[in-house]
Amino acid sequence: MLATQTPLLRQFWYPLMPLAMLADGPKPFRLLGEDLVLWVDGEGQPAVMADRCCHRTAKLSKGFYTEGRLACGYHGWEYDRAGLVVRVPQRPPERQSGGRMGTPSYRAVARYGYIWAALEEPLFPFPEFEEEAEGFRRIDEFYEVWNCAGLRLMENSFDNAHFSFVHRASFGDQGHPEPAKLEIEEYPDGFLMITEVPVRNPEVQKKALGMDSDTTTRFMRGRWYMPFLRKLRIRYPNGISHSIITAATPIDDATSQIVQFVYRSDTEEQAAAADIIAFDRMVTNEDRDIIESTEFDVPLDQAGIEYNMPSDRPGVLMRRMLAAAIAAQGKAAA
Repeated sequence: MLATQTPLLRQFWYPLMPLAMLADGPKPFRLLGEDLVLWVDGEGQPAVMADRCCHRTAKLSKGFYTEGRLACGYHGWEYDRAGLVVRVPQRPPERQSGGRMGTPSYRAVARYGYIWAALEEPLFPFPEFEEEAEGFRRIDEFYEVWNCAGLRLMENSFDNAHFSFVHRASFGDQGHPEPAKLEIEEYPDGFLMITEVPVRNPEVQKKALGMDSDTTTRFMRGRWYMPFLRKLRIRYPNGISHSIITAATPIDDATSQIVQFVYRSDTEEQAAAADIIAFDRMVTNEDRDIIESTEFDVPLDQAGIEYNMPSDRPGVLMRRMLAAAIAAQGKAAA
């Protein structure tokens, strides 16, 4: 499956950029191979539009903010967040409106500290995380580009067989490579995986958890949201909950914008955010090193291409659900 050649992927919400990065002006972003401009209007509302001025095709991401609007850096034509030209400086005051002139705009929302967008009508509602209502603190961790397909990262996130090997330097136990058993509950937009995994507890994690034991158990509830979003809620024996939200926003076929933030049930005084990020950074770097070595064209029909073992069940289900959604979209369009 190539992201830019899969129309279905246009019908999902993706986090694009931290809102804080838009405070000083518009920024460019490429989503599914399309060049977009991201900005925030005078009311604090996010906007996502094609990164081209309708006048002479200059990139709007090279423009600037003026009175709550986006001005093209070439001739100053001003846009509202719907993509319509609302002022043409070269015209006399009584003829400022651009009429029907404009550039394509897309659905945009501001949530969880990020600007999210969908290029077409989303298939499913916007994901809601219960940790918000529970009053957990949110810690922003990583915002970086990985050279991999989003589906590879999602499969890895639900793979109980890789811990002993990929994470052998952090929490994996090579002496016990047998993958933990799991249960799966399917939903229209993905699934929930429930599992318990015994792991090593390295020094950096002892500090973040306030635990002295050399081993611990992760009681995990992993929620996959089609296509490239997961929430992994980990509960430890001492009662601490650590929920990891990871998104792989598809830039193009070969690269993904990785967004990760976490929710914690403890306080900064009990565990410093810097220590929490340090452990997750160690784990994430181990994942990145191996995932970036995989091929980005992920076959949804694996027959004779990639082989499976029982612990691959979550990844196989992802591929089957995506293949079914693609087929259903094709039938609806026919």
